[in-house]
Amino acid sequence: MTAGGAPDGGVAGHPELTVGEVAQRAGVTVSALHFYERQGLISSRRTSGNQRRYRRDVLRRVAFIRTSRRVGIPLARIAEALATLPADHAPSRQDWARLSRAWQADLDARIEQLARLRDTLTDCIGCGCLSLRTCALANPGDALAGTGAGPRRLLVGGLPDDDA
Repeated sequence: MTAGGAPDGGVAGHPELTVGEVAQRAGVTVSALHFYERQGLISSRRTSGNQRRYRRDVLRRVAFIRTSRRVGIPLARIAEALATLPADHAPSRQDWARLSRAWQADLDARIEQLARLRDTLTDCIGCGCLSLRTCALANPGDALAGTGAGPRRLLVGGLPDDDA
């Protein structure tokens, strides 16, 4: 028996899940679970037969990872966030709310950058390489070259005098 009261290491009445069960329930591949585990995002224990067993709360963590990735949060940031959560039980609604608040500024900046990209994509990417006729008007004399590399009009914050 474990501290949770179950002989298999799970919580009493709630046995642990196999890697296949987690993959099926979470909608990910087994290899994705192995990857998440190598990255320290989730954890499992090994049986005497060297098979992985996961606590049920790993399903919430995998859902959080998938949702976070879907909105573009880098794995390193996800790992940092998950490291602040309790390891011995499922995270609470307050835990998730705290993490999502911490990412709001990043997401707002990404939304702003994507909106800028959407609004200028068909005309110019800000460096002139795809639409020389348009950029000759919006960027006469290649003035943007002096502000740095990359798509200057699309970078977060844009140009200080960017009215074009």
